[in-house]
Amino acid sequence: MFPAQSRSEPALEATQPRSGLRLHRAFYLAGIVLLQLVALAGLYQFVIEIDCAATGSFELCRGLRSALGRGLALMTGIGVLVLARPAIFAAFARRAAITSRTTLLAGLGAWAGFAVLLLPALLLAKGAGPEEFARAVPVWLLGGALIIPATLRWTARWSDWAWLLRQLGWLGAAVLAFVMIMPELAQAVQPLWNIQALTFLTFALVFVLLRLLGTDAFADPDTFILGVNDFAVHIAAQCSGVEGFVLVGGFVALYAVLFHATIRHGRFWLIVLPLALLASWVLNIIRIAVLVLLGAHVSPKLAVDGFHSYAGWIFFTLLALAILALVHRSNALHRTEARAPSTPITRDMTAAQILPFVAFMVSGLIAAALFDPAALGYPLRVAIMAAAIIPFLALLRALPWRMDPLSWALGGGVGLLWIASQGGASASGAELAAMLGGMSLAAAVGWSVLRLIGTILLVPLIEELFFRGYILSRLDGDGWPRKLLAVTVSTAVFAVLHGRYLEATLAGLVFAWCALRRGRVTDAVQAHIAANAVVALGAVITGDWGLI
Repeated sequence: MFPAQSRSEPALEATQPRSGLRLHRAFYLAGIVLLQLVALAGLYQFVIEIDCAATGSFELCRGLRSALGRGLALMTGIGVLVLARPAIFAAFARRAAITSRTTLLAGLGAWAGFAVLLLPALLLAKGAGPEEFARAVPVWLLGGALIIPATLRWTARWSDWAWLLRQLGWLGAAVLAFVMIMPELAQAVQPLWNIQALTFLTFALVFVLLRLLGTDAFADPDTFILGVNDFAVHIAAQCSGVEGFVLVGGFVALYAVLFHATIRHGRFWLIVLPLALLASWVLNIIRIAVLVLLGAHVSPKLAVDGFHSYAGWIFFTLLALAILALVHRSNALHRTEARAPSTPITRDMTAAQILPFVAFMVSGLIAAALFDPAALGYPLRVAIMAAAIIPFLALLRALPWRMDPLSWALGGGVGLLWIASQGGASASGAELAAMLGGMSLAAAVGWSVLRLIGTILLVPLIEELFFRGYILSRLDGDGWPRKLLAVTVSTAVFAVLHGRYLEATLAGLVFAWCALRRGRVTDAVQAHIAANAVVALGAVITGDWGLI
């Protein structure tokens, strides 16, 4: 994963910069960026009133408002990378610690970009209607085009940034991309957390906390409205802590990926992740209670426009940092015995079994958030799945890929059964037909080809690596009780994911048998490819894309 070091580059053995001043400079620049983010958020949230619904560009307005949360997530992601690759960042600090006239000019450019970002406040001072907002957007884009490259150049030379990216490799790029889409992930998973019991429990505990604090709080369980004095809030499903689950859970999972070679996985996933999610939920209850108290006793505007919008991201990000700091210092959660240098993640079969599946699931959330219908975003899903598989190609090519006619035959039977049990044209098929009918011929053909590639090749490989390669193999052992447990658990999870429980259960049992017959997950992949190919052929012949 890390390319060979040239003689002109600093050695990576040292884990600390030569001078504390260089670390101070990094913290100084990070602090400036954070202050600029907070200043911009405060100006356009409290001083200038912008109602996104009134701008005529709701999604664009909301995207701009997410800059503070996105910036905090990005800085936290970089912090996790620093923990995971300290030698690389120490060497980068040494390379970047060069004071020159060009870095001074870059600093001036960064502040100039910040000033440009402030200018739209003059346009929006008397209102933020569609015309005023449309004039402000190009100015914001110009400011962003100035401040981002200037800040990067202020920090280090372009050659230093290129060196850092080469050293971090694809994993560094994936980490930064993941943290940058966290706001979209939080938005996408909100419908999945519409659990009435969780919402009610959040509502009840906020009310209890307000009472314990000595307030004369009131509550209406039928409408989930509670408040103090004349200020009240509605505890909707998304108030049950979805953002906290995404942020905290995402960073905990990110840490597990980066430290896959050193953490004790059983303790980490069974102890750290549940406790982290519980801590984020408790913090969310405290946040809502504080919001109500602010609205009742200080300022309703501060509570709704400021605390409600930004406090969640700030609190949950700080909580994630605190949890990761504790985990990183805990010897009980890490293997401390002396070991040879850790295996690169691209050579780790466990990572190859899990990470592409995570990317597959995340791609579904992204498609649901960005496209209507979500199927329209399938080409993006194919790109994400392919990008997740490519780093592990050398590892996957080494698997035994010998043709197994029996697996192909069984898989074909699964595909025929899937089609036969469909029971007529599906509603989703009609929706997809209407979607394709609204496309140009080239776009429809391109979408169809990518849908077939994803369905026949990528999805079977990713799902079998996870369900049979990881879950089944981890639970499997000597004796029929262990094998029964392995098949049952892997098949049950597979069936839940696919919705059609009976057909998916039968398919999962067939794929599990193929994997166990000769101890080769590649046989299960072949069976799954055959099944999906038959179903895809049926979709092409009948025009019912809802089959796949």
